[in-house]
Amino acid sequence: MNLEEKVMSAMKNAMKQKDEAALRSLRGIKAEIIKAKTEPGAHGEISQDGEMKLLQKMLKQRKDALEIYTAQKREDLANKEKEEIAVIEQYLPAQLSEEEILETIQKIIAQTGASGLADLGKVMGLATKELAGKAEGKTISSLAKNLLAP
Repeated sequence: MNLEEKVMSAMKNAMKQKDEAALRSLRGIKAEIIKAKTEPGAHGEISQDGEMKLLQKMLKQRKDALEIYTAQKREDLANKEKEEIAVIEQYLPAQLSEEEILETIQKIIAQTGASGLADLGKVMGLATKELAGKAEGKTISSLAKNLLAP
């Protein structure tokens, strides 16, 4: 079952249960899927990797908005973003802990022979591929910089 089918099924359940927060979030996910499918070159399909990227992008947008709303003391809007984050996270693989991310980055550094910040690009390229969907790019980047810094 692909992401679109899962979302449609969850939307039906949310409608039956009158869960407005879940329904709002699921409609947003479905809209993004449709938008991705209709982009030039998509041929009406979206890969599983594309689905994960789409969900990660949506999650990042919600987290950024949550940060802004919290700073502006707009709890009403912040709560909506929290609800949407919870729904989106259900469709993403479990996030790795910082220790697990560190271990992976250390292995990549050993494999590539990276020795300083000049090699950050090599490490980030491999790390983002290996940790796709399991960790945020921001976290990967900061940990890689810390490990490569003199």
